[in-house]
Amino acid sequence: MPDHDSIAVPDHAREALRADCTNCFALCCVALTLTASSDFAIDKDAGRPCPNLQDDFRCGIHTRLRPKGFSGCTVYDCFGAGQKVSQATYGGRDWRSSPDLAAQMFQVFPVMRQLHELLWYLTEALTLPDARPLHTEIRRALEETERHTERPAVDFAELDVAGHRDRVAGLLLRTSELVRAAAPRRKKRNHRGADLIGARLRGADLRGADLRGAYLIAADLTGADLRLADLIGADFRDADLSGADLTGSLFLTQAQLNAAKGNANTALPTSLSRPPHWAA
Repeated sequence: MPDHDSIAVPDHAREALRADCTNCFALCCVALTLTASSDFAIDKDAGRPCPNLQDDFRCGIHTRLRPKGFSGCTVYDCFGAGQKVSQATYGGRDWRSSPDLAAQMFQVFPVMRQLHELLWYLTEALTLPDARPLHTEIRRALEETERHTERPAVDFAELDVAGHRDRVAGLLLRTSELVRAAAPRRKKRNHRGADLIGARLRGADLRGADLRGAYLIAADLTGADLRLADLIGADFRDADLSGADLTGSLFLTQAQLNAAKGNANTALPTSLSRPPHWAA
């Protein structure tokens, strides 16, 4: 297989897309709806603070979220949208001290989160050497998305975020197809949106596979080769990635890893971290 070393991307470009809870006013703990399930121990309406939220905007059970029934909180990733809304869009004003802005802030946050997720994917797309023919379009889409994130708060309600997502999704799909063309022809399986819940894929050669939106819940991917596989939107909840090779996989996120199981032998892209709950 060809060398897929990453094209350099400034560190600050990725860091701005990582959640920084110290500079956020716990927007995910208030703005979002929680539904009692295996992921969340309670029901909570959007706009109502989680009962575990403290006065300093910190979680009172942060180190005990999983045993307390809030594993969904450990998986959630705002891609840096929380600090962007808190510190840039609203200039450091929080929903407690400025209650007149609370409703608007809680509406802006989910939109910003979608934009930041797109920024993560587009930033990754620029690191892919085989996607060079599309880099001009990718940069243009990246710049347009960044401009949307800089809008005044009152403008977010008018943003056609769904339409923008669709346009970016088409570009990311073209990027995926171009990059995955380097995978062995016989390996480029199409599992887009497939129901692979509990599938036995131990040691499977999934190089170059299209796994976009695939349901891989509790799937056994031990030792699987997922290099060049498109994993955008794939559901890895409780999937076993122990010993799997995810280096060079496309559009994998930290949230997907956090939802899965793995161990010290799981090979990861350099832009992502090994979740603390994984086995040694």
